[in-house]
Amino acid sequence: MDKAEERSLEQLLVSAIEGDERAYFAFLEAVAKLVRTWLRRKVTHGSLDVEDVVQETLLAIHLKRHTWRSTEPVRPWIFAIANHKLIDAFRRHGRLPLADSPALEAVEAAEPEVLQGWEIDRALQVLTPGQRSVVTAVSIEGSSIQETARDLGMNETAVRVALHRGLSAIARRFGRT
Repeated sequence: MDKAEERSLEQLLVSAIEGDERAYFAFLEAVAKLVRTWLRRKVTHGSLDVEDVVQETLLAIHLKRHTWRSTEPVRPWIFAIANHKLIDAFRRHGRLPLADSPALEAVEAAEPEVLQGWEIDRALQVLTPGQRSVVTAVSIEGSSIQETARDLGMNETAVRVALHRGLSAIARRFGRT
């Protein structure tokens, strides 16, 4: 993908986030094609259904679209999500790919840094109680924005704002801004 295609994809996502349904549909179609092609190169055995992973990736992108920073390229963000969905699929099937498989390289490259419990507790201490509840639910427990809003008696916009502010506070505190 060249820079013009990258910019086009980014513009589609920006327009989609601003409420343009056609742009969102075009963005998801383009992402599905990218991820499907990438997965077909990575998944070399028949135990995983590439289409299932594509759909899980699209759903995760939909749920996490608020986490994309418009100042950053969109493709690394997309493929980080796809990598995580590929890892999840391998784990659900109870095994990782063979050691010489390109898919294992993708899994290993995508494995997130594992934080110790005390590191997470330390990060959460910089947050207000409301931010702490939202960040814990979404970022640690994996709840969706909608589920978190329902569980905490908040509206979805308030959850997004608390999540953004909470993660920003953690990033500032630990020098990752």
